[in-house]
Amino acid sequence: MTLESFEFKEMIDDYGITLTYHPPPKESGWQENGDPIEGEAVDPVQIIGVILPLSDDELRYVDQGTYTTKDRKIITTSELKFGQTVEHKGIPYTVQNL
Repeated sequence: MTLESFEFKEMIDDYGITLTYHPPPKESGWQENGDPIEGEAVDPVQIIGVILPLSDDELRYVDQGTYTTKDRKIITTSELKFGQTVEHKGIPYTVQNL
């Protein structure tokens, strides 16, 4: 464990809240013709994390220009997948960057 990950773990231990993570379906993939194969749904998982606003630098210097002041970053020790959803108090957040 690096010093940086240790500092995040302490922050999560001190200020973490319960979040609901919706993992990707099991065994999803692609058919030979390119159509998606729908996998078996996976039940939501309770994880602990911290939700923070983006800093001024993060808002200012994003290449894609897609962040707004309503966007948030989530710090957690749980593994998240791109495109999946994390909820808190009924507000869904889509994982857009890892």
